[in-house]
Amino acid sequence: MAMGGNDDERGMMAQINVTPLVDVMLVLLVIFMVTAPMMQQGVQVNLPKADTKGMSAQEDTVIVSVDRTGRTFINKDEVPAGDLRRKLAELFATRAKKEVFLKADAGVPYGEVVRAMADIKGAGIERLGMVTEPPHQ
Repeated sequence: MAMGGNDDERGMMAQINVTPLVDVMLVLLVIFMVTAPMMQQGVQVNLPKADTKGMSAQEDTVIVSVDRTGRTFINKDEVPAGDLRRKLAELFATRAKKEVFLKADAGVPYGEVVRAMADIKGAGIERLGMVTEPPHQ
């Protein structure tokens, strides 16, 4: 009998076909490889080197960046000079977790970094994390 005969003649199939599973997994792998570089937030800056323990970053993390020219950004949005405190206060008015990460270019004068830190603390932020790169051994 060709199609749909009884099981006595052919026996039961004892192997699982994993080809569709492998196909789906390869497609997902390619999708994640393409989208992973696009998931970074913030502005590209030349980070200073420091040997410290890392903090965990959450999905809704707010990153304040100060680039080499002294421009300030909240995530990827540029903030006019002097508006950082007000913008952060508005952003965190309804949030329970008040945490900000500060990325400052290594070439930025120390006074600019301290000014940004003062504005962040003045906006009512409870935790401030500094983003650095590990030193090369």
